[in-house]
Amino acid sequence: MDKTKSDYTELLDQLRDGKIKELTITPDEFLVFQQAFMDYETRKRIIGNAGDQGIVVYHYDNDN
Repeated sequence: MDKTKSDYTELLDQLRDGKIKELTITPDEFLVFQQAFMDYETRKRIIGNAGDQGIVVYHYDNDN
């Protein structure tokens, strides 16, 4: 089952809250993920590292 924008917002909350360490997004997921990401209040603290085959791994920067 495909994730929704709401699902990705919840995952971003978990990332921010430290419940998960990283969030891996595949090219197939990116368009829906991007909708949640662009609307996310603290998106500038979320850092993505691009990997092979268009996979991006995001983590939350808690440093000030």
